[in-house]
Amino acid sequence: MNSTGKQLASGVMYNAIAKYAGLLINLIISGVLARLLTPDDFGIVAVATVIITFFSIFSDLGIAPAIIQYKNLDQKDLSNIFSFSLWTGLLLAGIFFGASWLIADYYSSPILLGICQMLSINLFFAAINIVPNALLYKEKRFQFIAIRTVVVQLVCGVIAVAAALCGLGVYALLINPIGSSILLFIISYRQYPQKIRRTWGIESIRKIFSFSMYQFFFNVINYFSRNLDKLLTGKYLGMEQLGYYDKSYRLMMLPLGNITNVITPVMHPVFSDLQNDLRKLSDNYVKIVRILAYIGFPLSAFLYFGAREIMLIVFGPQWEASVPVFQILALSVGVQIILSTSGSIFQAANATRVMFLSGIYSTILNVTGILIGIFVFRSIEAIAWCICTTFTINFIMSYYLMYYITFRFSWRPFWRQLVKPLLLTAILAAILYLQQVVYPISQLIGSLILKSGLSFGTWFAFIQLSGEFNLIHKLREWNHRKKQIVPPSLHDTKQMN
Repeated sequence: MNSTGKQLASGVMYNAIAKYAGLLINLIISGVLARLLTPDDFGIVAVATVIITFFSIFSDLGIAPAIIQYKNLDQKDLSNIFSFSLWTGLLLAGIFFGASWLIADYYSSPILLGICQMLSINLFFAAINIVPNALLYKEKRFQFIAIRTVVVQLVCGVIAVAAALCGLGVYALLINPIGSSILLFIISYRQYPQKIRRTWGIESIRKIFSFSMYQFFFNVINYFSRNLDKLLTGKYLGMEQLGYYDKSYRLMMLPLGNITNVITPVMHPVFSDLQNDLRKLSDNYVKIVRILAYIGFPLSAFLYFGAREIMLIVFGPQWEASVPVFQILALSVGVQIILSTSGSIFQAANATRVMFLSGIYSTILNVTGILIGIFVFRSIEAIAWCICTTFTINFIMSYYLMYYITFRFSWRPFWRQLVKPLLLTAILAAILYLQQVVYPISQLIGSLILKSGLSFGTWFAFIQLSGEFNLIHKLREWNHRKKQIVPPSLHDTKQMN
């Protein structure tokens, strides 16, 4: 394995440990909070979170990926950029705090006033963490990042549950975003402390502007593409409907985020070393696409047929109205898992301008779909169908731009990676459908266990029999190596005997 592959494998391993530990923590914490709080509570916080995410884009300005991409920034530049993010964070936190009255009035929700004001703390600490956090990734300190992430998630999650049990209600949902932003900054800053300068650091910002500008514009339009559905649903369909929709969306994003976010944070720091060899960059990328396709597309089928069991087991029977929406959104998981890695490739190829262009097309499609779902069909299920459709179109369009505009060669190698995974998904969907028709199980846990077993068995058999990955051989190799590693004490005992 070459150095690029070793760095990628190491980063993915540590990231995977953090993400899957985080997934387990999030499921447990979310399951407990979903039973202690109401859909209306989650809807209110969803609105506030979406709005503050928009403000955070202006504090970031594409700085983090630019720090990773540019190899010639000195300590003075970093201190200048840190100072810029600090003053920007203070300014935006103040604006968001002042805008809280307008936000609460727009949604006719007085409780949003205090929630938005408290979340301004999150906005400030997220802004000043941009530089120290980016340096952790630039130096490829993936093990440290993994440990930091799990510890912060666990601490904030436990405190949030304790707060809910003590009767804090909707305010318990604020502990994780506020507490995690503060802790992440403290830990990151101790690793890479920066000097605060009485300047906006414009001279250093200019060095990264050509890269960060398009990254920033992409972040802005991607924000509307990803969040307009929640903003308009809360306003026109009500907070309760938004609560059901947001819960489905977040549950759909859990496997998506905990698969792609294992790889994507590692891809840009590692692949940025290949920015001058696009053919090699593409060759390495299609290997990742192949693996993700074998995970994502079959996962879509499993989540669609197991939607009811997953939703009710994790969150409880009061969330039954979220099941149809989750089923629909699950159909897009395979496409989204692969598509979410495209940004790292555009960044590594110094093609943030093309990424911005892709984002414009994507936003136009997604916004159109969301508006049709809300104002024509007026249901959260219709919104989910429209989003699934636009994600699929965006998938095709983004990879056309990547291969024909950025790489400047055919995209056939990319599409070849998807043929067998799609065939596997069709077979799995047929098996799960027949199981529901021929041998349905009313007991939720038993039904989920059966569907999980059928899904894994089908996936394993297909991969083994098709010759894509010889999993049995890999398992035998691993078992053989394990047997060869004999502890010294045991080895000495055998010699004595």
